[in-house]
Amino acid sequence: MNRIGVFDSGIGGLSILEELQKELPNQNFLYYGDKKNHPYGNKTEEKLLQITSEIVEFFQRKGCKIIVIACNTATTRCMKKLQSKYPDIIFIGTVPAIKIAYDKKCQHTIIMATPATIQSERVKELLDQYKNQSQKIELLPCKNLAEMIEKGEEQEIEQNLHHLLDKYKKEKIDSIVLGCTHYSLIKKQIQRLFPKAMILDGSKGVAKEVKHQIKLNHLNNHKSNKGEVIILDSLIENDEF
Repeated sequence: MNRIGVFDSGIGGLSILEELQKELPNQNFLYYGDKKNHPYGNKTEEKLLQITSEIVEFFQRKGCKIIVIACNTATTRCMKKLQSKYPDIIFIGTVPAIKIAYDKKCQHTIIMATPATIQSERVKELLDQYKNQSQKIELLPCKNLAEMIEKGEEQEIEQNLHHLLDKYKKEKIDSIVLGCTHYSLIKKQIQRLFPKAMILDGSKGVAKEVKHQIKLNHLNNHKSNKGEVIILDSLIENDEF
């Protein structure tokens, strides 16, 4: 059975899985939320490559031809190495939606992301590629926010958002880029703080790219019924699926 593998360091990537199901209802998805190794941001390059390689090899055994790295940190730090290590797999990553902010001609953008993503070379490349002289961009490392979302700590999340964002209240912020898939789960709370700003993430773009790669590589499931979705929080090895 052809499957699309999707993984993140916990529940954040479920926001991308939701968009994938909307765009590709007939496809079969296997989602792994890696709670065991959450968060990814505090791992060394070598350790994170080891963790993500184990996930890729598990997905390979389960028939995944396309793997979506539904985590900005894992994408920015590991995707190129994984592509080199597993050339037969089609990898689609997740990066902060800086291009969307650029395309929409936003003038003052906050990029919220984990410290590891903010410091990554990939984010620097995106900023160099898309930033223009009239656009003001604020890089905002959000330490521990993803962990709070993972644990469902609502009060702590609210306090942390005020701590991070209140200083921008008097500025004309027109867009906020969510550079971590976990943050997409608290869009409403962020929008309440900046009701006039666009809240941007890359989930729709990821879904459209997966659709494009399926067509390009002739991996369509030719069936009319809804695809199968399996969600795991451990890499189980059995014959149940």
